[in-house]
Order: sequence, then C-alpha cells, then structure tokens
Amino acid sequence: MSSTPLNRDLFDQVMVPNYAPASNIPVRGEGSRVWDQEGREYIDFAGGIAVTSVGHAHPQMLATLQDQGSKVWHLSNFMTNEPALKLAQQLTDATFAERVFLCSSGAEANEAAFKLARRYAFDKFGPDKHEIIAFHQGFHGRTLFTVNVGGQPKYSDGFGPKIVGITHLPYNDIAALEAAVSDKTCAIVMEPLQGEGGIIAADPAFAQKARELCDKYQALLVIDEVQTGVGRLGSLYAYQQLGITPDIMSSAKGLGNGFPVAAMLTTKAIATHMGVGTHGSTYGGNPLASAIASKVLDLINQPQVLADVNAKFERFKTGLEAINAKYPFMHEVRGRGLLIGAALNEDYLGRAGDFLSAATEVGLMVLVAGPDVVRFAPSLLIPDADIDAGLALFEQAVAKVTQT
Repeated sequence: MSSTPLNRDLFDQVMVPNYAPASNIPVRGEGSRVWDQEGREYIDFAGGIAVTSVGHAHPQMLATLQDQGSKVWHLSNFMTNEPALKLAQQLTDATFAERVFLCSSGAEANEAAFKLARRYAFDKFGPDKHEIIAFHQGFHGRTLFTVNVGGQPKYSDGFGPKIVGITHLPYNDIAALEAAVSDKTCAIVMEPLQGEGGIIAADPAFAQKARELCDKYQALLVIDEVQTGVGRLGSLYAYQQLGITPDIMSSAKGLGNGFPVAAMLTTKAIATHMGVGTHGSTYGGNPLASAIASKVLDLINQPQVLADVNAKFERFKTGLEAINAKYPFMHEVRGRGLLIGAALNEDYLGRAGDFLSAATEVGLMVLVAGPDVVRFAPSLLIPDADIDAGLALFEQAVAKVTQT
C-alpha cells in the first residue's frame, strides 16, 4: 500500500473532482466539537449538512453500533430483519404513514417517492396522468430523476435531455400553483422549508392549498423531509407544523446521524402500487443501518428534546441579531428549530462563502444555503454553552469579513 500522506493534496490525485473540500481534515469528534489532523478544535454548527442530529460519538449510538455490529450487518431483501421491523414500526407509530420503504440516502428516498407517485397515477388513471409540479430552488437529490424534479438548473443542466412532465413554479405562490395543477398532475412535490434554496419556509396557506389541490385533482402530495425531518425544525416532522398530511414523505439525513439510512413513508392504499419487484435497494433496511436509525429516533422523539430545539433557535436568533447590531451583515434570521439561515444584506450579497471561510479560520464549522445565506444546522443536542461559544467565534468571523 502506498505511504502517500493522507492530506488534501491526495484528494486531487485520487478523487473525482466533483467536490472542493477544505484543506483541514477532521479526524475525531465528540458532541458538538471536532478536531482535525493538526489537533485544532472546531465547534460544529454544520452537522454534516443537518445530518449529525445527536452529535459526534454519542455513547448510546456507539453502544448500538457495537451491539448490532456483533450480530448481523446485512441480509438480502429476500429476508427481513428485526431492526428494520422495529424502525418501520417506530416511523408508522409517529407519523401519518402506514407503510415504509427503507433505503440508504435522501436521493434514494425521493427517487422511490417520485416513482411511486407516477406508478400510482399510471395504475389508477393511465399514462396521461404523469406530470409533477415542483418549485424553483427546490432540492431533492442528485439522481437524474431527483435532480430534474429539483428546481435548480445548475444541478440538472448538462446531462442530456431532461425528464419530461416536470413543471417548476415559484415557491409560496398560490396563484401560480392553482393555475398549473390539472387532471394530468400526478404529484405536487415540496419541501416544508427549502434548505438548499435559502432557508425559505412554506407559508401554511400555501401548503394547505397544495393539499387541497391534490385532493381536488386526485394527485399525491409528496413532502420532502430529508433535511427538515427527525426533529430538525422542533417537531418530529415539519409537516406536523403545517396542518397538512402528505401522501408520501421522504426522510434521511438526521435519521442516521451520519450512517447512510433513509426512508420513504406512505399509506397502505398507495403502497399497494409498489408491488413485489417494482423497486428495490440493496442496502436498504439492512440491520445495522436500521438499528442505528431506531436509536436516533429513541433519542430525538421526546417532548423535552423537541422543546429544547425550539428554545435553541431563540438562542441562535438572539445571538445573531446581537452580532448584526455590531457589524451589520444580514437583513434577517430565517428558519425554525435548528435549521437557521442568516440572510445577508445587500452589502454582502454573494459572499456567504467568505463568511464560511472566515468562520473556519477561527474554529467554527458553518454552511451556506446558496450565495446569500449562511446556514447553521448543528446537532439537536448541542449544549447552550457550545451555542454561545460558537456564536462568539462567528462574531469574530463576521468582524473580519465586514472590516476588510
């Protein structure tokens, strides 16, 4: 084996260049703290892009990994397994759903959701009812189908002909939605809060109108909760805050705390249209992933934990507004729970990446949501002391950007 140093330079020699990672390489984490190869400490406000929902190296997660890892890691889908059954039961007990399809990523969960929506319409109404309505700036994954449903051409252009029958509308525009839905519509696909699109929350009236139009035109409402689910917005799933019930929902990211696991949830009646052989996932529902996701739900789906998520939002909001009072850099705080966006003011539009870089330099990991929004998505269990310490570091970063 080569003795080449495992550093950033090696990435350029061995990896496909679809990413441009930072020069520092984290090697260890505990709670909401991370250390890199040089021993430098960071406070983690990024959460692996809203993934590490219970933080790094949580002792109960480690115990679950060791316990299930000593039993069985994987079985083919010719067999079921106890952890998968337990996880599916937890998800159906806690949501609208009656049936669950387990897979390995948010893109897989959405791919299954979109295929099921079209299959349901095909079986019940014929091939003409295949059109999907989605929204500008939406993000649903990187497979060819999901990137076409997503409303960001920068991700879908350049891969040959687009998948037909997909219409993109302005998010939160009720009039545009009413004008677009027809008898050919098989599904409306929406995020309760657009994460990659800038931390833009759905207006409840908009979400309710989507539900009404689906009922009127016998279409399915597909809710993408890959980023917003599993407690991220202060309820187990964000649809529960909007007063609507989806027909199909996707869940991933925080469901596995970093272990690749995802789920598509739906009703019994709709699920019957995805019969034996119509879809599959080699790793989906394997015992190891299922056991980990089950423990994540145990830790997060508790009233006090969810209440704390909402309280932590207020702590973030107050802290960001205090920074802004000293160094005006944003025009508003967006989001709910622990999916938070600092929307930059007109003086700093396009410079979210500069704030990210400055934060990294002072020992804080943050995200962006497009060029104009700095995004924060830490562990749902992040201690208040780490929030305060991280915001103090962010103030240093903001000062650096705004004073140079």
